[in-house]
Amino acid sequence: MNNRRKLIVALGASALTAPFGAYAQTQGKVWRIGLLGLASAQSFTRHIDALRAGLRESGYVEGKNIVIEYRWAEGDYARLPGLAVELAQLGVDVIVTHGTPGALAAKRATTTVPIVMAAIGDALAAGVVTSLARPGGNITGTTFFNPELAAKRLEIIRDAMPRARRVAVLSNPDNPLTGAILKAMELTAKSLKLELHHFAARAPEELDGAFAAMSAKRVDAFATIEDGMIIANTKRIADLAAKQRLPSIAFPGFADAGGLLGYGVNLPEMFRRAPYFMDKILKGAKAGDVPVEQWSKFEIIVNLKTAKALGIKLPNLVLQRADRVIE
Repeated sequence: MNNRRKLIVALGASALTAPFGAYAQTQGKVWRIGLLGLASAQSFTRHIDALRAGLRESGYVEGKNIVIEYRWAEGDYARLPGLAVELAQLGVDVIVTHGTPGALAAKRATTTVPIVMAAIGDALAAGVVTSLARPGGNITGTTFFNPELAAKRLEIIRDAMPRARRVAVLSNPDNPLTGAILKAMELTAKSLKLELHHFAARAPEELDGAFAAMSAKRVDAFATIEDGMIIANTKRIADLAAKQRLPSIAFPGFADAGGLLGYGVNLPEMFRRAPYFMDKILKGAKAGDVPVEQWSKFEIIVNLKTAKALGIKLPNLVLQRADRVIE
């Protein structure tokens, strides 16, 4: 009897002194998340920090009950298919990606591993899903109407610069959604009596040449669109626009980086929402049964510091519509 009591006391003591992490791992599964990124970890720091914040809010902490396998294409979209296959073969529980190139690469890599789109411009137009309410297959997440937002930017820059007639648009031809976006912008430009001039950049080293070509065309203003490579080089693009003294507009983060105007969706906030879908899937839901959300929060950011540097006095109409003003 005494030996039995000693054994019970010893077992109790060992349980009390055992590391909590080891105990927790025996009590619950450690999930593996695959993250397929278009650019680099450094250039998407704000987005990944937002994703981690959303995971914590859903009860998932990296290094405790989830492990994230990161794969970054470094702006080379030709690498995405191989990286997506690599993640699928690792046996991750969910693949999280962003942008049309990332979503298409993940979709083609696997029909079994659930995929969450953290942010994608018009998943329907890109052919990633055929329905928002019932996406089907193994993919869900959040989308926004990128072509319409890009077209709206032309209206805003025209309101800010009523005398502007020639507007440059920077895009990445390697993004499958670029054609649809440029088509929407062309229609709006025609209605506004603006001349739209397209300039392409597939990689960071092509940006200087694109802006040199804009200078040769003597454009009055500059706009760009959401794309992984372009977002990764936001600060550099804003600096090039400022160097050429071009009034500029792009996504909200562009104004924070020194661009004149920003309009569109808050991409880091969309990344923060992604764990909502991941949580549903990890708790047993099929990705194809979880409706794709259409992001409906848009914001206008005005950088008055940049306006002053360019010698521009923005109309009250633009300032009154701003959700945030950088002074």
